[in-house]
Amino acid sequence: MDPELEAFIPFIPRADLADPAAERRSLAQLVASLPAPDTESLQMEDLMVPGDPDVPVRIYRPKEAHGAVVWLHGGGFVTGDLDTEHPWAARLADASGAVLISVGYRLAPEHPFPAALNDAYAVLTWAAEHAAELGTEPARIAVGGTSAGAGIVAAVSLRARDEQGPAIRYQVLNQPVLDDRLETVSARLFTDTPRMDRRNVAAGWRHYLGSAPASPYAAPARSDDLSDLPPAYIATAEFDPLRDEGIAYALRLLEAGVPVELHQWPGTFHGSQAILSAEVSQRQFAELATALRRALSF
Repeated sequence: MDPELEAFIPFIPRADLADPAAERRSLAQLVASLPAPDTESLQMEDLMVPGDPDVPVRIYRPKEAHGAVVWLHGGGFVTGDLDTEHPWAARLADASGAVLISVGYRLAPEHPFPAALNDAYAVLTWAAEHAAELGTEPARIAVGGTSAGAGIVAAVSLRARDEQGPAIRYQVLNQPVLDDRLETVSARLFTDTPRMDRRNVAAGWRHYLGSAPASPYAAPARSDDLSDLPPAYIATAEFDPLRDEGIAYALRLLEAGVPVELHQWPGTFHGSQAILSAEVSQRQFAELATALRRALSF
């Protein structure tokens, strides 16, 4: 474990996705303890995007924006909202120079698959249709997310390809949740890692899938065809049950002819990027923001 991260582990509350209500309160308290982001250089707007039902979003506009990214928060499919994602979303919009559209998608178990996917796809479609109002163009729209949000991003990319939907310039998969089968070495091995462990991953999948069988749009690792997908940035953490499925997905994308930038960050755990004082967290954030900026600039 990275020593700067290890020092914080005793102060990090244990996650328990088996109890969504309690975990939502815990996440809100945890985020409230983090330093507030500097938003002076950003214009922010909350609105509802038409959908079935309408989808709440928070838009972050840098002063000199280039391109836009539809961004999906993490939380194991059951936690997270526009407020808990605010510190990360504001910093990423500022650092990347992209108009960031943070999506308040519906959560499981109250709203199992495909509710979150439908919400995310509705926002992507809206962003493409309103690109000029966002200060960009349809060809400069990326999708990105963390953890469960990254898994939904991968599914959005598959659906947009299959339905000839909006063109996606780039996909950012940060510590993605992709495979409900939990058969990788890291999924079997990490049963007591900080914040996210095998038990919590399994609980998140149970809530998200409900009674529906897993499909590629729910669990993108199940897709047999990863060709013709947007170029990808994929980041994984060493001590994370999700590590190996992210790496495997990156390799399969490469084999399918999709350009991929893959970062496997040693000494890190799931969500440790929130520990902003750690040098490795700063490097992780800088690399992600730079990749997004580069993808939308050319």
